[in-house]
Formats: sequence, C-alpha cells, structure tokens
Amino acid sequence: MATIPPLPSRDDVLRMARNTTDMTGQLLDTAGNITRIALNTFDPRDGSGAEMLRVLRRTTAELAEASASPQAQEAFHRIVDTLTRLGTTGAPLAVHPVSEPAQALLAALGDSLLPVLDAVEPAVEEFAAALGELVEAASPLLPAGAGLAAGVLLALTPVLRSAAEVLRDGTPELRRIADALTSAVAPLIPLQVSLAERAATAGAGVVRAALPPLADLTEAAAATGKAARPVLVAGEELLVSGLEQLQPLLLSGAGWAGRVVRAAAVRVSAAVSPSAEPGVVVAVAAG
Repeated sequence: MATIPPLPSRDDVLRMARNTTDMTGQLLDTAGNITRIALNTFDPRDGSGAEMLRVLRRTTAELAEASASPQAQEAFHRIVDTLTRLGTTGAPLAVHPVSEPAQALLAALGDSLLPVLDAVEPAVEEFAAALGELVEAASPLLPAGAGLAAGVLLALTPVLRSAAEVLRDGTPELRRIADALTSAVAPLIPLQVSLAERAATAGAGVVRAALPPLADLTEAAAATGKAARPVLVAGEELLVSGLEQLQPLLLSGAGWAGRVVRAAAVRVSAAVSPSAEPGVVVAVAAG
C-alpha cells in the first residue's frame, strides 16, 4: 500500500509564498522597465518612433528576403553542420582529463588579465579610433588590394592542387618517413625531458640572480632618462622642425618625379603602339 506523502510544514509554505512573491515582483519590475524602454524608444511626440518603426520594418523585410536566398540557406546549413561537428567533438574534449588543467589555466589567466585589460582600455580605444581613421583614409586602396589578393590566390590555387596531388600520391612514403622519425625521436624524449628540467632549474637560478642588478640598472636608467629629458625634447623639436623645413623640398621633388614618370610613360606608350591614336599628338614637358 502506497504511503501518503507528508504535507509541507507552515515554514515551508511561508518560504514558498515569499519566494513566489519576490519572483513575481521582480518579473513585474522587469516588465515595467521593458515597457518604459519601449515608450522612451518609440515616443511618437517628435515623430522619431514612427520613423524608427518604418526603418525596422524595411530592415526586417530586407533581412527576410536575404535569408531566403540560396546563398544564405547554404550558409545556414554550413553553420548548423559546423555546430553539429563542434558538439560531437567538443563533448569528449570537455570530459577529457586534459580539460581540467586547461580550465585552471584559463581561470588563472582571466584573474591576472583583468587588471591589465582595465589598464590598457583607454589606449586600446584610442588605437581603435586611430585605426578606423586610417582604414577610412586608405579606403581608395582597398579595391586594388582586393584585386591583388584575388590574383595571388588564383595563382596559388594550381600550386596547392599540385602539392595536394603529390602528397596524395606519396602517402606510403610519407608514412615511412613518419615511422622513421617516430622511431628516431622516441628514445630521445626522456633525455630531452631531463635536460629541460636541468635547463629550467639553471635558468630559474640565473633569473633570480639577475633580478636585483636588473632592478638597479632599471632605476639608474630611469633616473638618467629623467635627467636627460630636456635634451631629448630639444632633439625631438629640432628633428620635427627640420622635417617641416624639408617638407616643401620633398613635395616639389615628388611632383617633379611624377611629371618625369608621366612623360616617360607617354613616350613609352607612343613607342610601343604608335598607330593607336594617329590623329592625336601629345607633348609633355618635364620641369
């Protein structure tokens, strides 16, 4: 005969009621915050909300049309296939004993890298902004670079195919080479391990002995740098002023070189194909 489970006590009922009340309150607060965000975002008083809705409608329509294309469907299939392969191969790796030290290493790196990342964040932001400006300024060169990269890839494709065919045909010889290397290297591994341990011990001793004089040398170099800072600043100002004075000469020299090259190109083109433009005479004077 099945036993009747005991009824929850008064404390259990009160605890469940309090938890339910707290969760309900948090959900209501979250819903209220989402509602406020929606009202602030789609506020119709200045017309921005309706315009944003129109933009969202057009964007979602274009995304829906693009996602139905054969290229997008093929990309989705590839993503699903990749995720499937990662799932089937990642599960054994996650439970492998090697994963434990790897996780410990990642945790230690995360704890030690957080202060470093906080310290370099302003520099990284400035570098990212400068890099964006550089990319935007160099955007006219991007089509030429893309064409050059495409040409290099097309030129490398036959080489890679030939190499693949050679390696495929030489599979038995490659196996013989691998077996020979394995039989030759395997007896040396214990010796290399012992030598590595001795080298690590000696290197640690050298580092411990070199740290105090290195600290003294660093302090002396810092003091020297502080003392020589005015001289360095004066040298930098002199170098910059010299470059500023040389800038007009460099610009004029570059312009003269450009005119000479253009004149040479016109003469070479006329010499190579003199009948291309029989009715046009081009005269270019360099100077």
